[in-house]
Amino acid sequence: MPVRGEAGANPALTRSREATPVASRNAPSRMTGSPVTRTPQVTRTVEVYGARAGCQRAPVPAPPAGEAPPAMTVRRCAAALAAATAVLGGAAPAAFADGTPSPAAVPPGLYGTKDPQYDGVFRQSLAFLAQEKAGVKPAGQAVTWLTGQQCESGAFTAFRADATKPCDPKAMLDTNATSAAVQALVALGGHDDAVKKGIGWLKSVQNDDGGWAYNPGSKSDANSTAIVIGALAAAGEKPAEVKSAKGGKSPFDGLLTFALPCDGPSPSSEGAGGDPNGGAFAYQGDLKTGKLYANADATAAAVTGSLGKGLTATAGPADAKGTACEKATTPEQAAHNGAAYLARTLAPTGFLKSAMPGAESQPDFGNTADAVVALAADGLSQQAKASADWLAKNATAWAKESGPAAYAQLIFAADATGADPTNFGGVNLVKSLNATGPAPESAASPAPSSEKSDQKSDDKNDGISVWWIVGVGLVAGIGVGFLISGRKKNQQL
Repeated sequence: MPVRGEAGANPALTRSREATPVASRNAPSRMTGSPVTRTPQVTRTVEVYGARAGCQRAPVPAPPAGEAPPAMTVRRCAAALAAATAVLGGAAPAAFADGTPSPAAVPPGLYGTKDPQYDGVFRQSLAFLAQEKAGVKPAGQAVTWLTGQQCESGAFTAFRADATKPCDPKAMLDTNATSAAVQALVALGGHDDAVKKGIGWLKSVQNDDGGWAYNPGSKSDANSTAIVIGALAAAGEKPAEVKSAKGGKSPFDGLLTFALPCDGPSPSSEGAGGDPNGGAFAYQGDLKTGKLYANADATAAAVTGSLGKGLTATAGPADAKGTACEKATTPEQAAHNGAAYLARTLAPTGFLKSAMPGAESQPDFGNTADAVVALAADGLSQQAKASADWLAKNATAWAKESGPAAYAQLIFAADATGADPTNFGGVNLVKSLNATGPAPESAASPAPSSEKSDQKSDDKNDGISVWWIVGVGLVAGIGVGFLISGRKKNQQL
C-alpha cells in the first residue's frame, strides 16, 4: 500500500519490491511490461522495505507471455530511491517535491524520522487516518504541518521544505498526496475550506478517460484513480457524478479500463480453468500494445476504489460469489473480480510476494496489508482474516523498521478484519505509531497486555526484516544493480 523515506503505505517498495537497474527518469509506480531503453546498471544496492512516493522509471523488457511484470507500490518506493541517491552521491530528483534540497532534519510536527522529501504528506496523512481509527487526536503542531503543505491551488506536493513560501510554479503536484491529505483532513474535521480546495483541484486535473495520473498531464493509472475516488467519497462527493470535461467519463469508467477480463472458464480458488490473472487490475496498459498486466498493488487499490471507498475502507457485506471470475460491466463486479484474484493469490501462503535478483522471493508486507483491506471491503472476510493473522505474526518488525505509514497500514488491516490494533501480534500498533511523531493531544487507552508483549513480539518478528536486509546486502556484494521501479513506468522519457 516503501532506504530514504518512510515505508508503508497509496499508498503506496506499498503497496512488490524488485531489484533491477536504475533508470534515469523519475516516475512513481509499477511495472507494466513496456520495453524501454536500458540505462547503465548501478552496482550498489539499498535496503528496501516499504514507503511511498516517486521512484524512477522501470526500464525492463516485456515479461514472458502469461507472466505479470514485477510490481512495486509507490508508497514504498520513495525510501529506496532516496537511499539509492545517497549511495550514488547524486542529488535527489525534485520531480515529486518543490525543487528544494532534502532538509537536514525532519521538520517539527512531522511523523517519522527519515527524509520526507518524497513521502512527507503521504505518511503524515496515513498517520492521521490511523489515529482517527484508534480514537487518537494528533498534536496541533502535527496538523498545522500538514495544512501548511497545501498550495494555493488546493493541491499538495509530496513535501515542501519551506511552507512559508508560495508553491513553486514548477513543482510537481501530486494527486496521491492530495487525495491522502484530503481524506486525513476530513477525518480530523474542521478543515472544510482546505478539503474543498483539494477536491476542486483534483476535479480540475481529471483526465478525459475519467481517471487520474500520479502527476497531472500524464496518463491515468489505476492507483491514482482509486485514491482520488476515496478522497471524493470522503469529502461527500458522488464519484460516479464527477465526469471529465471532455468525454463525460466518470472515475469508475476510468478504473474499468484497467480490469483484466476473465477469459475462458472462470478460475476458481483451486486454480482450475481460466486465466489465473483474470479479474486483476493493471497499473496501466502497455503504452505500445495496450496489453494489461496483472498487478496486485493496483488490484488492491482498484478494489476499494471500485467500491467507492478510501484508504480506511471497512468490512463490507459477505461476497457470496467466492473467488470465481465473472464478466464485469459494473464497478461492483470489477471489485469482486479483483478481490477474487487477490484471494486466489494469497491463499497458498497468506502473503503477497516480491523478489530480488539473486535472492529468493520475500513477503511484501505493505501490499499484503493493502490487500487485506481490499478483501475485507469486498466481503471476502475469510482470506482477509487469514492474511491479517499472518501480518500479526510477521509484519511488526517491518513496521518498526519502516515508520509511521507502515504502522498505519497495519492498523487499517486490523480494523478492517476486526483485530485489535493495540494488541496486534502482541504489539500495540497505535502506541508505536504515536511514538513516531509529536505526542498526541489525546490517546486511546492501550490494551493491558499489549505493552508487555511489544518487545517479545518485535524480537519474534525480527527474523524476516533482518534477513531481508541481509539479503539486500548479499546482492550488493555480488554486484547486482537494481532499479527502484516507479509508478509511471509507462511514461515515455
